[in-house]
Amino acid sequence: MNIALQGRRIAILATDGVEQSELEQPRRALDDAGATTHLIAPTDGSIQAMNHEEHGSRIPVDRTLAEARPGDYDALLLPGGVANPDLLRMNEHAVQFVREFMLADKPVAAICHAPWMLVEADAVAGRTLTSWPSLQTDIRNAGGKWVDEEVRIDHRLITSRKPKDLPAFCAAIVREFARQVESPEVEAAHSAADAEVAPRFAV
Repeated sequence: MNIALQGRRIAILATDGVEQSELEQPRRALDDAGATTHLIAPTDGSIQAMNHEEHGSRIPVDRTLAEARPGDYDALLLPGGVANPDLLRMNEHAVQFVREFMLADKPVAAICHAPWMLVEADAVAGRTLTSWPSLQTDIRNAGGKWVDEEVRIDHRLITSRKPKDLPAFCAAIVREFARQVESPEVEAAHSAADAEVAPRFAV
């Protein structure tokens, strides 16, 4: 059993119109690797997933944006679907949620139309990423470099183009999240070290 992400907490930000496969398949891969995943949405209850143009399942929300804090999570997953990121990028709390992950240099994975959120969060300048092809002008206008690749990894940013890329995307996020996120033991050691050093600098 792969437990590369044991003890990690992964936020998944989505709302109505999310592409069901782009939420469920990466989430299953993360869960299978031992991670704890929370679906975060603007409102509680459930969100309506889509299978392309057809309605899919309603997926239960674990935390609302008002309840969730980026500092509680080790990494962020942004699934696609056309309506999902288009709605979220008009929500200032959702945009700030994404921005805080990027500013904190935490691993972020986005697929299909989800990089719209990165554009809105002013987080693509100087970065190389991929997406659904219709976003390439938006990405370039925001200062990013767009490439047509199955998966692109730029430091802690992982992006893919479409549902057909999901096998490679899922493998990449498990591998990169495990490699880039410190283990709970290392984080605890750092916290203990910080606690010991802090009194020396007290005024």
